[in-house]
Amino acid sequence: MTQAIKTKFEALAPLLDERTRRRWAAVEARAIGRGGMTRVAEATGLSQTTIRAGLKELDSPSTSVPHLAAHERLRRPGGGRKALGDHAPNLLKALEALVDPVTRGDPMSPLRWTCKSAARLATELHKQGYQVSERSINRLLHHLGYSLQSNRKTVEGKQHPDRDAQFQHINQRVKAFQRQRQPVVSVDTKKKELIGPFHNGGREWHPQGEPEPVRVHDFPDKELGKVIPYGVYDMVTNAGWVSVGVDHDTAEFAVETIRRWWRHMGSATYPRAKRLLITADGGGSNGSRHRLWKVELQKLADDIGLRIAVCHFPPGTSKWNKIEHRMFCHITENWRGRPLVSREVVVNLIGHTTTKTGLEIHSELNENSYPTGREVTEQQLESLSIKRDKFHGEWNYTLVPRL
Repeated sequence: MTQAIKTKFEALAPLLDERTRRRWAAVEARAIGRGGMTRVAEATGLSQTTIRAGLKELDSPSTSVPHLAAHERLRRPGGGRKALGDHAPNLLKALEALVDPVTRGDPMSPLRWTCKSAARLATELHKQGYQVSERSINRLLHHLGYSLQSNRKTVEGKQHPDRDAQFQHINQRVKAFQRQRQPVVSVDTKKKELIGPFHNGGREWHPQGEPEPVRVHDFPDKELGKVIPYGVYDMVTNAGWVSVGVDHDTAEFAVETIRRWWRHMGSATYPRAKRLLITADGGGSNGSRHRLWKVELQKLADDIGLRIAVCHFPPGTSKWNKIEHRMFCHITENWRGRPLVSREVVVNLIGHTTTKTGLEIHSELNENSYPTGREVTEQQLESLSIKRDKFHGEWNYTLVPRL
């Protein structure tokens, strides 16, 4: 909205005299409502005092005067308050040095390790002899091209040297399976969710002034606890399965979810399947170093008679897993602003998640117990019928059914 006001002001300013300019700004502020004066001031560079004067003129018919052409002046040349930059030519440089001390100022600046609020910036400038208000600080920062921004997750940390090569390997494996009409699924655990009348991000339509009440503090309910949604996403059919666990996110729980997906959905969709490809993150309950994950997958291969191939994403690249942006994100969008008051509500909201591209999800509650700390013996590892790929066998391997 601020950008739209700025665009309109830049187009109209040359055509307006001072009086009509402040009245136009006042009309815009009044149309916005609460906070309108601040937004218009930030977008136009006009002071709130000027906009407030415009509002008074709009409310007082006696102040109306004949229209003046845009080129006519309302005051003598040089009239009005001087710009801050005229009073203190070095003010902008001093301000920018405080905002960005590492590249533009002293790396030992007192504001390097503190919050750079307008109040704090004004205080530091006062110490340097500049008389400037917080409001002026905000206006000057906009003039310098700064704006309030949150952090953005773009840095993935140190990358594995074979990161891109593993992506290519996964892509080739997926395409090979799909050409042969063999199932390919993406698996992962969604974020654990508190059950109860707790705040849930987002907004939903309610009668005006009647928002749904939720608890002030997010202390877990001892009886309801948390739920753990673990998902299986079929890349070809754009369909998914989510088991909503109530105990622990273990490898046993993860593989049991895959087993249920195969019995209820996968086997019917791929009746002639001989192999199954699973793409998974490198950590968590389905991690590449997780012994129990491989032991449970071996049991699954034995049960369903399929060769189960697994490709793990390199460390720190979980966001590239298909299930994240093709299924989980839509589940989060579907239950935005709705308190997850019971396990049944979670199951129903997940199961009713759809998209314009035809996503369908089946969800069910899994109330089984999955204890943590299960140890895998060397004998169990040696009994695995596992074939590791030549390229990063720790990330790419196949479990063959044992006769």
